[in-house]
Amino acid sequence: MSQYNGICSAWVLLAISEGSGWTNWIVLGCYLAVLVGLGIYFAKREKSTEDFFLAGRRIPWWAAGLSIFGTQLSAITYLAMPARAYATDWSLLPLNIGILVIAPLVVYVYIPLFRRLNITTAYEYLEKRFHVSIRIFGSLSFITFQLGRMGIVILLPALALSAVTGANVYLCIVLIGVLSTIYTALGGMEAVIWTDVLQAVVLIGGALAALAITIGALDDGWREFVAIGAENNKFTLFHLGWDWNKDTMVVVVLGALFTNSLVPYTTDQSVIQRYLTTPNQKQAGRAIWANGILAVVAGILFLTVGTALFVFYKANPTRLGTIEATDQIFAIFIWREMPAGLSGLVIAGVFAAAMSSLDSSIHSISTAVTTDFVQRFKPTLKPETYLALARGLTVMFGVIGTATAMLMAAAQVEYLWDLFLGIMGLFGGTLAGLFMLAILTRKVHTLHAWLGAVASISALLYVKLATELNGLLYGVIGVATCFLAGFLSSRILPVNVRSAPDLSE
Repeated sequence: MSQYNGICSAWVLLAISEGSGWTNWIVLGCYLAVLVGLGIYFAKREKSTEDFFLAGRRIPWWAAGLSIFGTQLSAITYLAMPARAYATDWSLLPLNIGILVIAPLVVYVYIPLFRRLNITTAYEYLEKRFHVSIRIFGSLSFITFQLGRMGIVILLPALALSAVTGANVYLCIVLIGVLSTIYTALGGMEAVIWTDVLQAVVLIGGALAALAITIGALDDGWREFVAIGAENNKFTLFHLGWDWNKDTMVVVVLGALFTNSLVPYTTDQSVIQRYLTTPNQKQAGRAIWANGILAVVAGILFLTVGTALFVFYKANPTRLGTIEATDQIFAIFIWREMPAGLSGLVIAGVFAAAMSSLDSSIHSISTAVTTDFVQRFKPTLKPETYLALARGLTVMFGVIGTATAMLMAAAQVEYLWDLFLGIMGLFGGTLAGLFMLAILTRKVHTLHAWLGAVASISALLYVKLATELNGLLYGVIGVATCFLAGFLSSRILPVNVRSAPDLSE
């Protein structure tokens, strides 16, 4: 994905550098200033680690839902979905629908359990159910993946900002990293969530503006859009067949259920932490449903934008000219067709997606380190010490992410990180399998959990390095291997101790 990310970002850079003026720069600058202002505003409310990590559990369900949505949507997705629809069809829409299928499991099984145990990180449950070693494994897997991801999250939007300002790319990397770190360190989870709310609004607003301009430019409006789209099979949702290397229906559906839904919503601390910030379990459930509905609506919106771009340029081929790759199509439209100021809003939407992912990574890593390591092994420190440490860790990880992005820019090795991120991302399926073993079984103990984890990681590494299976299948392979290996080993190698504690009551 990193190579694809680089292509998308390069064309955003081109679009901004050639098409934008001071109006767009003012819009973007004001947007970034508002984010920092929110961090300063919420700083005075951060009196304890519960405030800093969980926003004092005072976040309304709709804000938590918007925040989950903003966190899950990356800057690259914001550009890639329209490009995908422009080049092909709507066959990836089921990926956004998967969360609605998984939502009942999350709402009625996972959320009640996590909230009843009054935990801060999901990995605390793994210790309660199994052993501290499983907790450490889960937390370290999450932390390592997020650390690797942060460099790319900062680097790609920094390339675009460099083109806007004409400044050195390293200065832009520092600017992006510093702004995100400031409002996250000052305002904690409350600032992260409310900036995510703003960012989600900007994301949707920018896409709606682009769609309105595109449809408005067609001679026959929506009628022409539907007619030409249908004529060119742009609304196809499924590709039948059993090719496991391509985006066939069975691959996309399994990816939607496992890789894109079960894994992040049951193992990713940056997501789980958000549905622990609401006042009660009912509102947490509403947040999940709100996010699911938003994901579907946004998926349809972004794909509609892509199809509209296809229809627009088919009707006006001379306005497109020659392009090197379809990945550039949305950025080219922003550059050539959107008025100054409004194109700045869409550019801000790209930054919104990027910074929403970055602030979540910084904050969730700080939460995991403080809770799963410092508080776990140094439980007698003063509350204000933990809060100060959490702020310090937030700054430190922001600096690490910024420095990583600068090193990647200097060495131009961002494509080489694709293998690293791919391998680390495989741990998600293993973690989801561990959580299922913990929740759905009673005879599985620590030994069996470790056997399941080892089997899962081994299978996923083999699939990643020795086969060409579609990456959407990694989730189901990881979950199924871990669960089956753990469950079967508990029958073959029973541990002579009492059944595992029932934490469901």
